[in-house]
Amino acid sequence: MSTPTLFYSPSTASLVVHWLLIELDAPHHLHELDFDKGDQKAPEYLKLNPAGRVPALLLDGQVITEAAAILLHLADTHPRAKLAPPIGTIDRAHYYQWMFFLANSLQPAYRQWFYDDESAGEQHYALSKDQARQRIEAAWQRVADHLQTNGPYLLGDQLTVVDFMATMLMRWSRNMPKPSDNWPVLKAYADRMKQRPAFKEVYAREGLTDWT
Repeated sequence: MSTPTLFYSPSTASLVVHWLLIELDAPHHLHELDFDKGDQKAPEYLKLNPAGRVPALLLDGQVITEAAAILLHLADTHPRAKLAPPIGTIDRAHYYQWMFFLANSLQPAYRQWFYDDESAGEQHYALSKDQARQRIEAAWQRVADHLQTNGPYLLGDQLTVVDFMATMLMRWSRNMPKPSDNWPVLKAYADRMKQRPAFKEVYAREGLTDWT
């Protein structure tokens, strides 16, 4: 098996995959894309990921895209880390449920918040942004309510890759009107995840200093 290569850009959706690779102590190469130079839209990269986004993981000659999909795959291929419940269990179903919630509910809402001009146009800029904010805050309220009675992690006592994904998405709200860590239970959750050595290491490697 060849050493995987992660195509990434600091402080983007690739952060969670970079973090997990460090957490798993999995050998990997890094290929940084400079978004300011448009590397993610270069023809050679579009051959790997036609969406022109990160992350993309090159693994044994095959490319995997979408952060959630990569996390699920890495959890399955590193079973000793126990970051995924056993296949066929109800916990596994809940694991999928939360990962799809994060990917299908929160990520699109964030995209609307950060890039609302793409879908709404300048004429409806303010309305689109407010709708995105409401969707994001409602989603975090749901997560907070769940953790309040079912924590400390999204699957109770078991840490899974879903928690890594949730933490990265919490970080995305850090400059919003109501950051996710305004909810005490979410702040405690994020603080717990941020104490992991791999989180501190990925911050050092990507040169990040905010939301510590």
